Amino acid sequence: MNNVITFVKEAWIELKQVAWLTVPQMIASTWVVVILVVIVAIYIFIVDKVLHLLIGGLLA
Repeated sequence: MNNVITFVKEAWIELKQVAWLTVPQMIASTWVVVILVVIVAIYIFIVDKVLHLLIGGLLA
């Protein structure tokens, strides 16, 4: 039990030293992630459609 208490105390000390994001930084980072997810989704959609047309043409 003593090890658990020591771990929690040390973890709490480490969490106090973390450089947390500010709200504007967090919002900007979230928008970057959202935009990149949309771009990757569009790319995957296009690749899927092209492969579907190619494979469909080969099998027809």
